[in-house]
Amino acid sequence: MDKNSIIGIILIAGILVIYSIMSKPSKEQVEAAKQKRDSLEMVHQQQMIEEKAFEAANALMPKVTQISDSSNKEQLKNLFGSFASAAEGTLKFVTIENDFLRIKVSNKGGRIYSVELKNHKTYTQKPLVLFDGDSTVFGLNFFSQNRSIITNDLFFNSENEKDFYLVDANPESVKMRLYAGEGKYIEYVYTLYPNSYMISFDINFVGINEIIASNQGVIDLKWSMYSPQLEKGSKNENNYTTIGYKFLNDEVNLLSSTGKDDKKEVLNEKLKWVSYQQQFFSSILVANSSFSNAVVEFKNLKTEDQPGKYLKHFGSSIGIPFESTDKSTVPLKFYFGPNHYNTLKEYDMDFERIVPLGWGIFRWVNRFIVIPVFDFLGNYITNYGLIILLLTIFIKLILFPLTYKSYLSTAKMRVLKPEVDEIGKKFPKKEDAMKKQQATMAMYKKAGVNPMGGCIPMLIQFPIIIAMFRFFPASFELRQKSFLWADDLSAYDSIIDLPFTVPLGYGDHISLFTILMAVALIFTTRISAGQMGDTNQQIPGMKFMMTWMMPIMMLFFFNNYSSGLTYYYFLANVFTLGQTLIIQRFVDDEAIMQKIHENKKKVVVKSKWQQRLEDAAKKRGYNPKK
Repeated sequence: MDKNSIIGIILIAGILVIYSIMSKPSKEQVEAAKQKRDSLEMVHQQQMIEEKAFEAANALMPKVTQISDSSNKEQLKNLFGSFASAAEGTLKFVTIENDFLRIKVSNKGGRIYSVELKNHKTYTQKPLVLFDGDSTVFGLNFFSQNRSIITNDLFFNSENEKDFYLVDANPESVKMRLYAGEGKYIEYVYTLYPNSYMISFDINFVGINEIIASNQGVIDLKWSMYSPQLEKGSKNENNYTTIGYKFLNDEVNLLSSTGKDDKKEVLNEKLKWVSYQQQFFSSILVANSSFSNAVVEFKNLKTEDQPGKYLKHFGSSIGIPFESTDKSTVPLKFYFGPNHYNTLKEYDMDFERIVPLGWGIFRWVNRFIVIPVFDFLGNYITNYGLIILLLTIFIKLILFPLTYKSYLSTAKMRVLKPEVDEIGKKFPKKEDAMKKQQATMAMYKKAGVNPMGGCIPMLIQFPIIIAMFRFFPASFELRQKSFLWADDLSAYDSIIDLPFTVPLGYGDHISLFTILMAVALIFTTRISAGQMGDTNQQIPGMKFMMTWMMPIMMLFFFNNYSSGLTYYYFLANVFTLGQTLIIQRFVDDEAIMQKIHENKKKVVVKSKWQQRLEDAAKKRGYNPKK
């Protein structure tokens, strides 16, 4: 990496800082948002207090069962009102499945008890279960007859003829009803379609308006689950395990999943869907119309100090519109499936936005260049190690003109170094720094050399570097695909499992592709430093930092990342090294110097822009000295 490349990275960092400052909200906007969050937070806290009161009352249930049946019924009546008959029951299940999904529905809470993706396995080759009933809460929370009712703990009646339904050519439905008296019930209807990861979920209210507070226009839907570890690298997987949500007719946002802190958002706008997502699979709850609002949060469960089978605990309180009529329906949908970009895109609901491909230009590069090329190669080649190799060659060929131009610019700067040093000797004092700079730029202009010529190609290549960094860990195609010694290109490749954990984030294993990447980077930076000659001496310690410190830092940073990513960076550095050596054979410093001397003999023609500036200055009476 040469001096121009370093300047390019610094410029990019500066642009990002300026953008963040310009996009920072005003004090008025921050205060308005804070007031909205505070108001919704108060509502949420009140709901939590009511739930705790209900749980405390529910804790009395074992004592109630020790009393006589008549006393027990009276206690249940006091606790649950019209829903007292649903407080007790026998646990039963109904299973429905198609070629993709196996869904088990429980009569307790009428909720989906577990979801298994039939065509996928965990990293230990066990059935891939997104969640199970022992770790899930899904139910409505509303006021009925001055009582807080949570349907998750009540028993629904199964309205199904069978306990198992296989979806073949036609869709099948499972119905669960929670009765609150004769002709009064809440009904859950789950409908699964052939060859689909989507399941329809309708909530029917019949006669419930008579026992629910008439001023309750929104009913809270409580949904929480523990997210299990499904992939090989739990640390890397946890970085992509988070909650996403889409505002109605607006953007998709994800809670930041990095770090050890828990995250929470109070959303006071209408939403289209809420997703509980992991690195490669998601559970998404979708409204046909919209949700009124939501409070979403997750808690980190798995750390180096607290190992376990769960990564995070997801929780949300989602407001669904309620019409106080004799009959009403709230149509919803569930998506249970892979975070495969093209699969998500087929549903035309912006699901594909949850795939972390980066933002802005980085996402565009992945969407319109990397993914199409990757998919095209995947249609003809099954070995993804070979596909990554061909993708690297394709990208390097496209970028070769920029690489060549960057090398030429660096070579010109190198041969002009003696003249730059001479100018420095003419202006040795600090107060003459401006004169020194003007003389240097004048010399560059006369020689026909652009000092930023090596920086601009670097700026153009930078989006591709970042795009690949985002693409490989999120690429579903690489999941559990092996290559050479790597048994899973979506996770780290371990050649040695250590009996201890190396600090600074290195981990308890040694990844060979990461080592190869670091070694290739050392050779690449050394040859770049040789190409620059002694021009980098202006920055003390830069040669050591770029040649040794950066590869060592990347060795620690990438050890737990996707082996597909480190394999790509290894190939990219090898090809960069090869391109540099080839270009060196065809670029002659003497020919460059001769060309520069020819440029110096030419008359410098003013640009049209410079000529217009001088003409405008003359009109104002200013006549610059020639």
